[in-house]
Amino acid sequence: MPTYKAPLRDMRFVMDEVFDFATGYETHGLTDATPDMVSAILEESAKFAGEVLAPLNRSGDEEGCHIDDGVVTTPKGFKEAYQQYVDNGWGSMTGPVEYGGQGLPASLGLVVAEMTASANYAWSMYPGLSQGCSAAIRAHGSPEQKELYLNKLVPGTWTGSMCLTEPHCGTDLGLTKTRAVPREDGTYEITGTKIFISCGEHDFAENIVHLVLAKLPDAPAGTKGISLFIVPKFLPDANGEVGGRNGVKCGSLEHKMGIKASATCVLNFDGATGFLIGEINKGLNCMFTMMNHARLGTGMQGLCHGEASYQSAIAYAKDRLQMRALSGPAAPDKPADPIIVHPDVRRMLLTMKAFNEGNRALSYYTAQLLDKAHYSKDESVRANAEDQLAFLTPICKAFMTETGLEVTNHGMQIFGGHGYIREWGQEQQMRDCRIGLIYEGTNGIQALDLLGRKVLMSQGKMQRAFTKEVHQFCQANEGHATLGEYVTKLNKLNAEWGELTQKIAMRSMQNREEVGAAAMDFLMYSGYVTLAFFWLKMAVAAQATLDAGTSEEDFYKAKLATQEFYFKRLLPRARAHVEALEAGADSLMQMTAEQF
Repeated sequence: MPTYKAPLRDMRFVMDEVFDFATGYETHGLTDATPDMVSAILEESAKFAGEVLAPLNRSGDEEGCHIDDGVVTTPKGFKEAYQQYVDNGWGSMTGPVEYGGQGLPASLGLVVAEMTASANYAWSMYPGLSQGCSAAIRAHGSPEQKELYLNKLVPGTWTGSMCLTEPHCGTDLGLTKTRAVPREDGTYEITGTKIFISCGEHDFAENIVHLVLAKLPDAPAGTKGISLFIVPKFLPDANGEVGGRNGVKCGSLEHKMGIKASATCVLNFDGATGFLIGEINKGLNCMFTMMNHARLGTGMQGLCHGEASYQSAIAYAKDRLQMRALSGPAAPDKPADPIIVHPDVRRMLLTMKAFNEGNRALSYYTAQLLDKAHYSKDESVRANAEDQLAFLTPICKAFMTETGLEVTNHGMQIFGGHGYIREWGQEQQMRDCRIGLIYEGTNGIQALDLLGRKVLMSQGKMQRAFTKEVHQFCQANEGHATLGEYVTKLNKLNAEWGELTQKIAMRSMQNREEVGAAAMDFLMYSGYVTLAFFWLKMAVAAQATLDAGTSEEDFYKAKLATQEFYFKRLLPRARAHVEALEAGADSLMQMTAEQF
């Protein structure tokens, strides 16, 4: 049976040696996040992920969730693991102190989330949705709503969900049909059906707080008429405790390809009582707080499945005997050599390692930006962090899930026929991983968001907030004794990045289809260059440690070798994306629909 062990050495390398989380915590006044406290949290989280959650991953997939008259039961052990999670304070770790949280950094919460999601992604979705729900209420709720709901959501007593999609509309939320009719008491009567609602019904907690998009009877057409409502499964009583059942019920569970232990529900709202959050007809703006939180989490999904797949694949490659090395027997005392000696297996393993560790650096960088946006007392620092977050969020969601799927696919391939059968765990990783490219906005939608909204509509402002960081790094490391050629390469790509933006902007003035035609290739190009930046940051840190002398030479030399592999074997893919996007919209749009 596959196991998971948190890669704490790699995680600490990125946190401590590449991004210096400790100094950031000190700068932001996060005095509770001392090095000793952080180390203890990492160690205990690794134990919980490896010893409690990982053993439930396969059994949860095989059992799945069950529904009986609208009541959903999660797989054996899941509910108990959640209670242990709550009792140990993991869910409240980054929550506001005034609502029962511990006030620890958002970045530390993301690192912990990597471990739980890598060990058991389906389970991790339940508390993950709650954190997004809490973030939306904290940002947009009234003081009364915050007091009532956050005091339950932050400690994990209640959980949350977000309800957007309907049978006839997924991405195009302007087609929403769910209705909210005002009542005299200030509440709203919510009626409609929502589908694909992750963790919309389960047995983890005594109440579920649904955030529901709906339209008032006189609302403007399209997305300008959407409002957001809090619709709890059970209405709170006068004391803020669970009261009477609300008019919302799970009609069915979706029969899915993967993440079967995560309850994906059809929710029917039948005259349910809802409470407006934020302003009327401004619901989509409020929901984006939760959606952006979820998109960063979904990007992490690519890393998590990739890491779990890699751990199994590397162990198998060192143990599985097949054929002899082309240069002669590597293990002459054995009937054949371990498959790790073969170049093609090395190619797959190094691709897995390069994407996993590069994506981890990207993810932790965004985590550090969250800290700056939340805690910095310098307005300009907060503004710059928010611009970079806006720019990097679609890259995280799309590039990390695209490459995460590739990594997980390589893991299955390394196992050969054994990867295709259940007992080794790789086929579950493949099934579970696939949804990441679809939900929270398909990757094509993320590409449009990146190029159209974040880059072109901001006239390049959000892109420049990040590319300036890259440029400054290249200036600081120009002529690096061992990495200079790679710094020069990155600097050229960074300049080209801006030039591509200008080309697309000019073409789109003549034909708006050019934006959609270029978007996905632009996003993938952006992802490859972004990871090149982070791989060079890691390489510079590794080389500095080697120059200073260390007892861990193998660890740091492996970083340099993987960085070289990334630049020579993976980064060239960026050139193909340039050629594809420069082909223009005609290569996609010249055929009529009837010609397909």
